[in-house]
Order: sequence, then structure tokens, then C-alpha cells
Amino acid sequence: MSAAPATMPAPILRQNLPALFAPRPADAHKGTCGTVAVVGGGAGMAGAVLLAARAALKTGAGKVLAGFAQASCPLACDPLQPELMLRDAASLFQAGLPVDAWVAGCGLGTDAQARATLDALFARRGDAPLVLDADGLNLLAGGALPAWGTGPVILTPHPAEAARLLGTDTRAVQADRPAAARALASRHGAWVVLKGAGTLVCRPDGLCLRNITGNAGLATAGTGDVLAGMLGSLVAQGIALDQAVPGAVWLHGAAADALVAARIGPIGLTAGELADAARQLRNGHG
Repeated sequence: MSAAPATMPAPILRQNLPALFAPRPADAHKGTCGTVAVVGGGAGMAGAVLLAARAALKTGAGKVLAGFAQASCPLACDPLQPELMLRDAASLFQAGLPVDAWVAGCGLGTDAQARATLDALFARRGDAPLVLDADGLNLLAGGALPAWGTGPVILTPHPAEAARLLGTDTRAVQADRPAAARALASRHGAWVVLKGAGTLVCRPDGLCLRNITGNAGLATAGTGDVLAGMLGSLVAQGIALDQAVPGAVWLHGAAADALVAARIGPIGLTAGELADAARQLRNGHG
């Protein structure tokens, strides 16, 4: 095998992520473990928000709110995770609850209500970190969004979304993934998680890392929503971005690896199975 190119980003390694595995203080409570709010879930897509919110909860967030981009909340509670607090997005914003990190775009759609929902979120979030995923990225690419404020932002495109954001095509993105990630980070002053085989994590200053966990079991609907929820959760818990962003990406892939090692997948592995495996890893059980 030929030597790796000198410009290949360094790998994300577990030993460089000590904050993910640090024990919690004995006096920790839900208020000290971070509050995440997940906003998205337009008509027919409520499951995307639930996947992200469940992942945020099982990755360690103290409280998780979910706001659906619909006229009314589509369900009274999540029957699998009744701990989640569900509202329509407008009611969530009006409540003015303290939020440590926002996750937006999962199943959001791109219609007028979706745009209005993100406008309201940007006006509401202040300096709280924001993970912008899926249709949030498509709205951004279309120029439909106002300035998002001064707090840190994490963009999570797959190659096609990255191509739309850069005004190019997927082939060009895949031909030089580090360059694409750096271009997005520079253009938006944001962290970029360029998903795909060997997901890249790029800081706003252009430093890139490459993920080496994960497998083909992640090639199924909803795994990106789970990653977005994990990102919001680790950031909300107060883990520094230099560990929270690559840490979530590493953990997401490592959860898939643990499931395959347990003979769950890769064929037929589902997004909803990742959060439990990630919880096991954070607690040192895998």
C-alpha cells in the first residue's frame, strides 16, 4: 500500500477525547448537564426530530426539548422517550426557556413555515451554539436565511449538501474533501462536519481532522439526525468544541462499529440503535 498523502488530515483518536469519558461529579443534576433544543420535523418528518432528541438525551444531556415546525405539536409525547419535552416550534420559542445548544434542520423542510421557523430561531438563540443540519443547510444554500448571530455554529453537510453550499457538484467535493471542508469553514466562519466515508471535522481556522470509526451500517436514513443530536448534546454539556465536535463524530462511528461487532448489522442496522451503543461507550462499557 502506498504512503498516505502528506496533506491527509490527522485521525480523530479516542485517547485525544478525554472529556467524553470523564466521570460526572457526584453532585451533578439535570440543570448542570446541559439543555438541548432540537428544531425541525415538518409535516411527515417528525421522526427526524425524535431521532436527534433521543440521541441527545442518551449521549448525556440533562434536558432535551423538541420543537416541531408545524402549526401544532404532532404528538403529545414520545412513547419511547417520554423524558423528552415536545412542543410546536413557535411555542418553544415563546416559552423562552434557557437552552445551552440548539440543533436545527432535521426533517425541517424548505417551505415558508420552515424558513419562518429558522428565522425565529436565529432571532431567539443569542450566543448559544447551533448545529445546523439537513434542510437547514439547504435553506442556507438557497440564500433564504438571515444572519445567524455570533454564537458558534456547526454545519453538518453530506457531500451533496456541501456541493450546494459551495455552488459546485458532488464530484468536485469528493475529489478534494479537505479543500471543500476548509472552504465551507472559511466562508461561514463555522465548524464543518463533512460527512461520508472518513468524515472530516474542520475548525473555522481550517484545521481538519479525519474520522476513522464507522462502517457501511451508517448508510441508512436517520443516522445524520442522530449525529446532529449527539453534537448538540456534547456541546450543551460544556465540553469544549475542540473535543465535542470530533468527539461526537468519533462516538457516532464507534457506536456503529460496536453494533456490528455485536452482530447487529451492518446490513439492516438502524439509526435508532446508535444512541444506546453510544451511551455504552461513554460509560466505558464497550
